[in-house]
Amino acid sequence: MSDTRFTGSITALITPMNHDGSLDFESFEKLVGWQIEEGTSALCAMGTTGESPTLSHTEHHAVVERAIKVSAGRVPVIAGAGSNSTSEAIDLAKHAEKAGASAVLVVTPYYNKPTQEGLYRHFMAIADAITIPVILYNIPGRSVVDISVDTTARLAKHGNIIGVKDATANLLRPLQVRRAVSKHFNQLSGEDGTAVAFLAAGGDGCISVTANVAPALCAAVQTAWQRGQASEAIALQDRLLPLHDALFCESNPAPVKYAASLLGLAGETTRLPLAPLSDVSRAKVRQALVDTGLLN
Repeated sequence: MSDTRFTGSITALITPMNHDGSLDFESFEKLVGWQIEEGTSALCAMGTTGESPTLSHTEHHAVVERAIKVSAGRVPVIAGAGSNSTSEAIDLAKHAEKAGASAVLVVTPYYNKPTQEGLYRHFMAIADAITIPVILYNIPGRSVVDISVDTTARLAKHGNIIGVKDATANLLRPLQVRRAVSKHFNQLSGEDGTAVAFLAAGGDGCISVTANVAPALCAAVQTAWQRGQASEAIALQDRLLPLHDALFCESNPAPVKYAASLLGLAGETTRLPLAPLSDVSRAKVRQALVDTGLLN
């Protein structure tokens, strides 16, 4: 049984791309190094924010491998290994384990709409196939299906299934999961706007989109809470809230990639079907960076 636990601000890394849509590994490596210097506690490569749906398996593998190489053990790397095909998810998870990832993040299967029993069998099959920890990724807004509390409790009995990234924005859920699961279950917010409230509900940290462009501030929120400085954590969250909102004005990761481009971190290119930001959204993202003190 794994006793691994992830806490603090964990960045859901973007995958920088060149104008032609090819992967920009030079910017990616700089981003990873900067994230670690700024206090990010762990990195998540090849999640939704990394545009995993439109990368080939070869590209997916390369991004995971590069994140692990550049981080060089300074912080853990969680590798996205999600698919709506269980066999494909197992292949991605096995690669992540072989590459040296600290854990895998496995999203609920999208489009096929499995039942709770289907979800249970899907996650169990992946957990049985590898020895590194599995973090469930519950995001009904993108996948349509929701891992119920009862199913989460069933899955938590597996020694390798250590926690959940909760992007339901339902702040009753972490309380219900804590009550239903007998072991410590690593609960991480998947919604930047609920980061502090999720901690107050018993959570351990946040897998953050905003941390791509504001890693130090996002880390400071988590550190303040861990030190018992609740008012400081809330004040920092208030400062970040306009940015959290702006970075979801259109489908993630288009807004955060545009924000990264304004800060000189990487280009704004996304792959279709994600489109470039509208002019209205560009103005919103730029203003949020200014209001947060990240851009003059």
